[in-house]
Amino acid sequence: MLLTQRSTLTQFLIEERRRFPGSGGDFNALILDVALACKAIASDVAFGELSGMMGNHAVEEGSSVNVRGETQKKLDVVSNDVFIQRTEWSGHLAGMASEEIDLPYQIPGQYPRGKYLLVFDPLDGSSNIDVNVAVGSIFSILRAPQAVIDSGRDVVEADFLQPGATQIAAGYALYGPATMLILSVGNGVAGFTLDPNLGEFMLTHPHMQIPPDTHEFAINVSNSRFWEAPVKRYVDECLAGKTGPRAKDFNMRWIASMVAEAHRILMRGGVFLYPRDTKDASKAGRLRLLYAANPIGFIMEQAGGRASTGEKPMLGVQPSSLHQRIGLVFGSKNEVERIERYHAEPEPKETVDPLFSPRSLFRN
Repeated sequence: MLLTQRSTLTQFLIEERRRFPGSGGDFNALILDVALACKAIASDVAFGELSGMMGNHAVEEGSSVNVRGETQKKLDVVSNDVFIQRTEWSGHLAGMASEEIDLPYQIPGQYPRGKYLLVFDPLDGSSNIDVNVAVGSIFSILRAPQAVIDSGRDVVEADFLQPGATQIAAGYALYGPATMLILSVGNGVAGFTLDPNLGEFMLTHPHMQIPPDTHEFAINVSNSRFWEAPVKRYVDECLAGKTGPRAKDFNMRWIASMVAEAHRILMRGGVFLYPRDTKDASKAGRLRLLYAANPIGFIMEQAGGRASTGEKPMLGVQPSSLHQRIGLVFGSKNEVERIERYHAEPEPKETVDPLFSPRSLFRN
């Protein structure tokens, strides 16, 4: 392949920067640092069992458990370290937040500090590593509050609690048969494929768009007994197929890897549901707002799709904590809007024959 046939990630970013003549190069440099981290993680993932990094991350006599209460894989820890080491030194960041770390990560004192915040899940879908299913990294870039930039103080949790609409960039890397980087800098969505010969991400999917309609949905049906009524209604209608109210057959998918689910939908449409349910009443959802829902939501919206809590737009949600959980529905616009509409409609009242009512026929 000739280099002139496709743009590299660097060339793409330079073209994007030309839309803002007064901008500096810090933002582009930060994106390239993140891309380098993703290349390094892709290399580790590609070696599989040969890398010696499969399985759980052992700490002394037990296994390390992250802030999600989940057992960390060795590659979770390695990938987290890679993200930090590749981005902390360059002077572009005021601080970071990772799904694998309880508190914000401070830029070490020997390095200069910048005007951006980096939020990331270093290895999404890591429970699939040992069975060789596609996994990935998810990231989001925010502007640091002006008070942080002016004072140079350490970042605190509140600095990261910005609605998803304020993101200036978001993306994910997919480590599958090919390594891909999906990126939005607020001007649509572009897909890059890693050329292993050149070691460069090459632009292969410009102007990615999600079809507004679909016949595919993804949900974990094992949780169906915990679903809220609008979600159950939607899934039941899809399963009813041509003879049901939707008058068409649907396919169902479930990979349990967020980046793989998002990528399938970005490539060919579909809708993904990981809704709020009653399985654990103390949690408003299962996915993390800052590390998954907001960056994936940003990408979906930039590609003409929609991202929602099921009831309202995801990117308008005001975060309340660094590791806040939330329900997430995203994908083809018309399907997500239908699910929102079902949530907005009053629940139909069940009609019960008095003869079979749990109350006596002799009422007061």
